[in-house]
Amino acid sequence: MTQQLWSSQRHQTAIGRVGLSLPARRALGDLRLEPGRKVLDYGCGRGGDVRVLQQLGLDVTGWDPAHFPEGLLRLADVVLLTYVLNVIEDPAERRQTLLRAWELTGSVLVVSARLRWERNQIKGTEHGDGILTQRRTFQHLYAAGELRDYVEATTGVRCVSAAPGIVYAFKDDEARLSYLARQIVPEGEWLASEDTASAIASVVGHLEQRGRMPQLEEMPQSIISLLGHLRPAELKRLTEKAADPVKVERSAERGALDTLQFLALELFHGRGPVTSLPLPIQLDIRAFFPSYTEACQRADRLLFKLRDDAYVRRAMNGSIAGKFTATALYVHRRALHRVPTVLRLYEQCASIAAGRPGEWSVVKLRHQGRGVSWLDYPDFDIDPHPRLAASYAVDLKTLKSSFTSYADSTNRPLLHRKHEFLAEDDPDAPKYRRLTDAEVRAGLYESPHLIGTEEGWERELVRCERELRGHRLVRRTAST
Repeated sequence: MTQQLWSSQRHQTAIGRVGLSLPARRALGDLRLEPGRKVLDYGCGRGGDVRVLQQLGLDVTGWDPAHFPEGLLRLADVVLLTYVLNVIEDPAERRQTLLRAWELTGSVLVVSARLRWERNQIKGTEHGDGILTQRRTFQHLYAAGELRDYVEATTGVRCVSAAPGIVYAFKDDEARLSYLARQIVPEGEWLASEDTASAIASVVGHLEQRGRMPQLEEMPQSIISLLGHLRPAELKRLTEKAADPVKVERSAERGALDTLQFLALELFHGRGPVTSLPLPIQLDIRAFFPSYTEACQRADRLLFKLRDDAYVRRAMNGSIAGKFTATALYVHRRALHRVPTVLRLYEQCASIAAGRPGEWSVVKLRHQGRGVSWLDYPDFDIDPHPRLAASYAVDLKTLKSSFTSYADSTNRPLLHRKHEFLAEDDPDAPKYRRLTDAEVRAGLYESPHLIGTEEGWERELVRCERELRGHRLVRRTAST
């Protein structure tokens, strides 16, 4: 491979890392990278990701034209192209680099790049389609969705936005669909089995989790060997007799809705025949719907309802989880699965459009217009009034995104009435509700417009002669 002389100092963009980069960390979990998987870090810089992934038992090699020109370039299951495209000032070379990484990809290519909201962090002047920094390095910043569109156009395959600035390009469409399915439909867990009784108990657990009997091709080989002497009808009778019918019914309802959500999202990429879907999805369709055609029609109707403002508002107002306001519904991430399916689809559509951030606590779904914000309150469970650390928002009409960090702010926005963001049966809701009731009685919410930030909230605490000790409101002592 002939190395082109670079006009910018690209090698200076490589930074030393102690832990994994964000793209590598996301890929490790999302793609289930396990020991033995071959990974190539194409443009590995100083090799930080290579070293950590090797320590985790993966078969990793790295190549970089400046720091590791002798690195082994080979076909790999997973290829990482981490913050490489954004430092190449020549558009033609940028595209060729992406194509070369794609040629070396056996299963999935992980492409990451810096985004336009980072412009204020970069000191430099406009140059070509990017910025020439004071260090003579180059940065081409991407808009939300632009990176995915670019990778799709170059590779010719449908891609997935895994997170802001991180795109997965799958060589095999079945692998892409399996990845999407895992984001929506929880996979059944199989209990360890040592004899016939424990193997049947594992099948019972699957039935209660998925709302349907598992098929032979879904079962682990260890369970198949333990139950091979039973006829299918006998296994079905024993399993259904032992299963909790209420759990089975609820799981079947949830499974049908999860399947509709998956089919609705797949329409964005061009829905294929039922045989192209992951096996668990095929079996869910067979169990919960009269036909694949009927399931697709229902999914399309669900997607169409997202355009109906009145329908969306009613869904938000009737949600058993989340805080409904004049403009939006706010839901904690652990309660998101409890909102109506159309609202879960709403959030998933936004994540496909621009990628869902890795760190977030509360999602905001607007019903005036179409937009989603993921809000990061890192101390939500610890702090009685958690402070906002960052916000990532996407407008679904324009596909424009914005990122706001409050890390350097001395007067951050904060939350009140934490229980309202959760489902009523959340185990922490009673504790949060008791605090809210005490604060209302103390007069702290008499002027809502004053308490939305740290400084305003502290002034109201002083005015009402109160202070917080954990999730308890107490009278302020003279010393404080």
